[in-house]
Amino acid sequence: MHDKHLHFSLALTTTSLYLSLHLHSPKPLQKWERKKPTLTLSLSAMSTPASLPLLEAAELGKGSFKYAWVLDKLKAERERGITIDIALWKFETPKFMVTVIDAPGHRDFIKNMITGTSQADCAILIIAGGTGEFEAGISKDGQTREHALLAFTLGVRQLIVAVNKMDTTKWSEDRFNEIIKETSTFIKKVGYNPKTVAFVPISGWHGDNMLEESANMPWYKGWTKETKGGVTKGKTLLDAIDAIEPPVRPSDKPLRLPLQDVYKIGGIGTVPVGRVETGIIKAGMVVTFAPSNVTTEVKSVEMHHEQLEQGSPGDNVGFNVKNVSVKDIRRGNVASDSKNDPAKEAASFNAQVIVLNHPGQIGAGYAPVLDCHTAHIACKFAELKEKIDRRTGKSLEDNPKFVKSGDAAIVKLIPSKPMCVESYNEYPPLGRFAVRDMRQTVAVGIIKSVDKTDKSGGKVTKSAEKAAKKK
Repeated sequence: MHDKHLHFSLALTTTSLYLSLHLHSPKPLQKWERKKPTLTLSLSAMSTPASLPLLEAAELGKGSFKYAWVLDKLKAERERGITIDIALWKFETPKFMVTVIDAPGHRDFIKNMITGTSQADCAILIIAGGTGEFEAGISKDGQTREHALLAFTLGVRQLIVAVNKMDTTKWSEDRFNEIIKETSTFIKKVGYNPKTVAFVPISGWHGDNMLEESANMPWYKGWTKETKGGVTKGKTLLDAIDAIEPPVRPSDKPLRLPLQDVYKIGGIGTVPVGRVETGIIKAGMVVTFAPSNVTTEVKSVEMHHEQLEQGSPGDNVGFNVKNVSVKDIRRGNVASDSKNDPAKEAASFNAQVIVLNHPGQIGAGYAPVLDCHTAHIACKFAELKEKIDRRTGKSLEDNPKFVKSGDAAIVKLIPSKPMCVESYNEYPPLGRFAVRDMRQTVAVGIIKSVDKTDKSGGKVTKSAEKAAKKK
């Protein structure tokens, strides 16, 4: 066995940082035959005001990590096609190979947390320890509270709390304990058990307790947290990341692969690109794209410009399909195995929605844009079925006329154009969405059930027919 390393990538948006981890062997492999788990972290810098120009490295350093440098180098790289992760800078830990990257095209933390690279197994809340900043973040309408609630609502069950800017508190033990006490109370209200959370005092700017133990806080004896296997202890933020329990990946489920882009590559043909969310994809499979209703054979699969035996959950892959034009399929389509619960178009769906940030009232007929996986489509709130308690899910009122900020409701949604979504219970990454209006995220939702249209007579390519005969 090789030494195992987790490789994780750190991406920045205006209010947050993301890390995604890939377990891999440090030795280059001829083919990407190894398949080990992928782990994704959402790391949100809660104190950063949304307006801060995060690409200015100096500004960034003061409020956040000095490791998160010049990200605009990547703009040129983005245009080049299939390379989805672009490395900028790396460091190693006992378990991880860490890469600082930019996540292409993410402007909005909440939308990204729901639809993008950050479908996280663990959230790291970075809380500013400075006087006033912490209090603002966890106030009734503060960002920290909102993001913790979102993480929990979206199924992120592991949490690390990093109390940043300890240098500005003169490394005060009292201040750290006060913040732990307050934060424990509010994360408990959200739904987390504080006993399972590592609380780490850090200074991102000076590097204290990030990678190595700090000499500035001799009073700090380390963090402890309860896990399934007992009690885990550590000192630094990196120890806390090392102690994340890797999730079981849904490779045994049927394939769902939302397309991020579709490229036409000379001499190869049509290459859809996206992240495998559930199941596996490999050459020879006959896949159906929903809602386009096109069926074809997968000729090859690649990742990082290497041929891949098979793509597994968490892998960003490109795959070559025959006899399909770039016009037939597009971003937002979902690839699935034509023989194993193939994806279908949704005629309508019922969802539990939490209204976060809407200036008025939302009633039947409201038609904002929904971002679900990579799809971006206007959907009509056809019916408000019931208003519910956002924590317990208990019904408060049947058929309410309106819902407003802070409310949770069960609603029926009808897409304005063909769209493929799934219930959260069956396929979590295709069952959560952000509701966008007025250039912001006004609500988030979890899909409870889907009414699927069963279209026959879609396009089946010759290669798909041939592949079917072979089997």
